[in-house]
Amino acid sequence: MYEFDWSSIPGALPYMAQGMKISLEITVTAVLVGIVWGTLLAMMRLSSITPLSWFAAAYVNFFRAIPLVMVLLWFFLIIPHLLETLFGFPRGSDMRLGSAIAGFSLFEAAYYSEIIRAGIQSVPKGQMAASNALGMSYGQSMRLVVLPQAFRNMVPLLLTQGIILFQDTSLVYVSALADFFGAAYKVGDRDGRLVEMLLFAGAVYFVICFAFSQLVRYYQKKLKTA
Repeated sequence: MYEFDWSSIPGALPYMAQGMKISLEITVTAVLVGIVWGTLLAMMRLSSITPLSWFAAAYVNFFRAIPLVMVLLWFFLIIPHLLETLFGFPRGSDMRLGSAIAGFSLFEAAYYSEIIRAGIQSVPKGQMAASNALGMSYGQSMRLVVLPQAFRNMVPLLLTQGIILFQDTSLVYVSALADFFGAAYKVGDRDGRLVEMLLFAGAVYFVICFAFSQLVRYYQKKLKTA
């Protein structure tokens, strides 16, 4: 019978807190960049300009067709060399965090693009026609009329994708980055208490994700009753 020993957890909390900081930093940055870039991709895909539409479709299909862990590995191996070559960064600089953020941001933008495209298409076409009748340009109509309504409808899906992204930050192990999960694994491996540390990390992930999922559900109910 396996005997659990949780004594390693209190001493590991400061180190794991640093890992949680890294996980949250990746999540927040990737969500913000992903939404901005995803919005541009969605608008390009809906554009009547064929090259823009083709580029956005190819981008989305490419990133949605390959595993996230492979994207992170590519960025971990490629970005440092590009920065060293193009901008003269010192060789051997620690760019693991920047590479992870870049990989997550560009990958998640493909998924946010599809969510935002569906949100834009959910807005009645009469809204755009009414905007044009008021003398607004296409850009003004999208910025002032269509996108605000679309984002209001999309908030639950955007937040849900953010929760999934937070869970996926554990994949940065491919670059040996000490995120929350990686910190728990390293402490457990060091102290010979890997089971306990992984169970504790899993419990923390569950509490955070469950709390945010309940907030998303609450917001959805408010939207339905508004």
